[in-house]
Formats: sequence, structure tokens, C-alpha cells
Amino acid sequence: MSLPKTEKIWHNGKFIRWDDATIHVLSHVVSYGSAVFEGVRCYETTQGPAIFRLREHMQRLVNSAHIYRMDVSFSVDALCQASLDLVRENKMTACYIRPIVLRGYGDAGVNPQNNPIEVYFACWEWGKYLGEEALRNGVDVCISSWNRSAPNTLPQMAKAAANYMNSQLIRMEAKVNGYEEGIALDVNGYVSEGSGENIFVVSNGTVYTPPLANSALPGITRDTVMTLCRELDLPLAEQMIPREMLYIADEVFFCGTAAEITPVRSIDRIKVGAGSRGATTKRLQEEFFAITSGKAADRHGWLSPIGVPSGAAVR
Repeated sequence: MSLPKTEKIWHNGKFIRWDDATIHVLSHVVSYGSAVFEGVRCYETTQGPAIFRLREHMQRLVNSAHIYRMDVSFSVDALCQASLDLVRENKMTACYIRPIVLRGYGDAGVNPQNNPIEVYFACWEWGKYLGEEALRNGVDVCISSWNRSAPNTLPQMAKAAANYMNSQLIRMEAKVNGYEEGIALDVNGYVSEGSGENIFVVSNGTVYTPPLANSALPGITRDTVMTLCRELDLPLAEQMIPREMLYIADEVFFCGTAAEITPVRSIDRIKVGAGSRGATTKRLQEEFFAITSGKAADRHGWLSPIGVPSGAAVR
């Protein structure tokens, strides 16, 4: 199924038609995966559409590009404004936003430095990544045979397109074998993350998540969950998680911009806890969705209202 089109895509500071957002087949990104990107959600709130943790996403986009020596000629402020303008231009009330920084058409060799940097922002309607039912009842997942890359092979702190070839293998293997998602271990056999989500484990009242050193992406939703845990007085620890801890946990859940907060009900056909959404996961979901819907106070300034037009983004 193809993406539902919107009218405009933002490209290097200007709006273009959706169908005009094309690249040459010999663009560097096609052969070598030389792109970094983000996934951002705009929520329909009681006060109108608002983008969740916009600035943090744009800062991570710039950080990812910097790691790969990609010079983004737009400031974080300008990228934030481009996101707001894009949603407004397409008259969206809720949507998923995909910013991409890529290396375009130029030299054909591995060295990317003579290829132009292109910046695209698109948005479209996108529902729950793992399904509405998954948020209530949880998903069945497996431990993947594919490990996350070692930090000295591909930098895992960068949200880079090439990293997601690994994610594709994890997700395809899981789906072919009858699971909804896969969990990757790092090169030392410790829990890392899902194919496109961070992971949390609840055991004896404490919420655990792997540290970034276990080849986990510094997720924006991960940070959100950790902040909410502290506010709700839930004991929280970043520590290495052995595989078998997943099987004896009281609760396990994924989090991410697409997955939001999704409980895991079984791992490798072994029931997690009661085999349904646990109390801690439910409590975090309720707080998360209360904030993103505007029903709870935005006490951290996480929501950026779309508001009224403020002019085109500047370089």
C-alpha cells in the first residue's frame, strides 16, 4: 500500500509538489545509503495540532548529519519552522513527519564529499505503527538472530538510513516467523532494542532500559518515558539487560515515535508477566497520551503548536 499523498513537500527551503520530490537513480544515497532522517509526530490536541518534541528531533537530525560529515545549511530553528510550515501548508490536524538529509547526485564513488546535501521534509497521515489493538493487548515478539552493529562499525547514535538495513532484516525475520516485531541483542549478547523502537523492562517495581552503549538509539520517546518515570516516582535504571531477564520480567514494552508506548505480551512464545498490558505500562501510556492529546498540562513544553503562518524558513 502506497503512502497517502499530501499536497506539498519541503525541499531546501521551498515547497514543491509531492510528485516533484524525486532524485536521480545515481544519487549517492541510492547506492550507499548516505542519508540521515527523523520520524516526528504531530498530534491533534484539544488546543489544535501540535508537533511533539520538535526541537529535540531537529537537534538529533543535525547531530546525525554532523557525525557523517554532512553540512546542513539550515539552523535547528529553521528546521523547526519548516516542520510547522509543512504541517500548516498541508492543512493537517495529525500526521507523521519525515525529515531527510541525503547526499544527492554527483560523484559515483564511495567518497561522498563531492555530492550535494539535499534536505526534504514530508508528512502524511499514519496511524498506530503496531496497530491500535497492540496498545491495549500487546504484541508477540522474538529475539532476532541479527545483532545490532557494534558502535565502531556504524555509529548507533546517528539515525542513519544505512542502519535500517539491519532493522529490515530483524523485522522481516520476525514477520516471516509469525511475530510482530524482533528484539536485537548487541554484539556481546545483551539486549539492545527493537528494529525501530527502544525497549523497557519492568521487574520487581523497577523500570529498566539498556544504556546507549548497548547500541541503542538515543530515542526521543525513550527520554520521554524516562522523564515520566521520574515524575511518577517509578524507580528507573539504565543497565545492561541479559536476554533471559526478558523472559522473567513482569512487563516489557517498546517505545518510539511510531510505536509510541506498546506493551509486549510474549517473547519467543514465552508469556511476559500475565501475558497482557501491565499496570506500569498502562500508567505510562495514560500519562503520555494525556500530554500528547492536550488533556494534561504540557509542563515540559514538549508540544509545538502549529499556530498561524510566520513566513518561510530562513537559512
